[in-house]
Amino acid sequence: MFLAFLDELRAAGIAASLKEHLLLLEALDREVIDPTPEAFYYLSRATYVKDEGLLDRFDQIFAKVFRGIASPTGLAPMDLPDEWLRAVTEKFLTPEERAAIESLGSWEKIMETLRERLAEQHARHQGGSKWVGTGGTSPFGNDGYNPEGVRIGGAGQHQRAVKVWEARDFRNLDSTRELGTRNIKVALRRLRRFAREGAADELDLDATIAGTARQGWLDVRMRPERHNAVKLLLFLDVGGSMDPFVKLCEELFSAATSEFKNLEFFYFHNCLYEGVWKDNRRRFSERTPTLEILRKFGPDYKIVFVGDAAMSPYELTQAGGSVEHLNEEPGALWLQRVVDTYPATVWLNVLPEAHWAYSHSVSMVRTLMRDRMFPLTLAGIDAAMRALSAMR
Repeated sequence: MFLAFLDELRAAGIAASLKEHLLLLEALDREVIDPTPEAFYYLSRATYVKDEGLLDRFDQIFAKVFRGIASPTGLAPMDLPDEWLRAVTEKFLTPEERAAIESLGSWEKIMETLRERLAEQHARHQGGSKWVGTGGTSPFGNDGYNPEGVRIGGAGQHQRAVKVWEARDFRNLDSTRELGTRNIKVALRRLRRFAREGAADELDLDATIAGTARQGWLDVRMRPERHNAVKLLLFLDVGGSMDPFVKLCEELFSAATSEFKNLEFFYFHNCLYEGVWKDNRRRFSERTPTLEILRKFGPDYKIVFVGDAAMSPYELTQAGGSVEHLNEEPGALWLQRVVDTYPATVWLNVLPEAHWAYSHSVSMVRTLMRDRMFPLTLAGIDAAMRALSAMR
């Protein structure tokens, strides 16, 4: 099994050497860790992974190779149909029944009702229409159905929650991911402005030849390296409804990091608020204030937002509307500040353009971007880069 683990790591691009493998086996032989899967995970990760950008890739390989390793001895795992498991918690409703379920109404009414329910409820509930629970048609809980409500725990099913209360783990995008096609890089090259800046560490062959011929002796001339002088700020939406588009965003992220020398990136969830982050594992403890970004990076930066812009309108219009925290100012205000500070701002939407009209929040974000929203397709990237190039 350990040799298979080593082969899988190498196939995934993690440079695991035989020496490191023997070191892991020696550590296990000397019992330096407790005999638990969790302890083995941390030991093997510390042994094989030397670049934090590969941590997520390691996690995927570890899960693939050692899935089911902690199953109780003597008990074979059972494969239950997904329909059986869902039937325990999810109440199936006809379209007519769904239409008959009324929303509580305004944001204030939803939050006020939730406070009342939490104060009155003292036990678990399932399948009802009032209390915080699972299944059913209550506006509070998870795995049920309601036109508008607050999802507490569980996974999103109908994408109708106006707020989500749960601790969710997002993963960083892999900047070393190899693209299946070079087309995205080609499209990004529309946004170029070459310049020679910095130390003179590159041989200027033409000037050297001309100087040598003129002087009569070897006259070596150096010059700064030529590079793309465009400055780019990349804001990436992660988690939730963006999970199905991780591969697409990784390809864009990988292409951008290779094409732009002056690139800074930050993560956000659903909408930009008062803070962003660079590491999803520390998104609550190591945040960068958005105002600090507006002050630090000059107006000559180009701004690219990447996301689906699909969210509850309350996230854009209401203080406290964020699904993850009680924001003091609405998201639309922060997006407006960015657009006002950086005239060259665009939004790349992962959703097909034909779907934008069915989401009120997408229309709102598109208006805030001054109609500079483009689909995350090759044609859309090309059009976005041309638009940024035209804006000074």
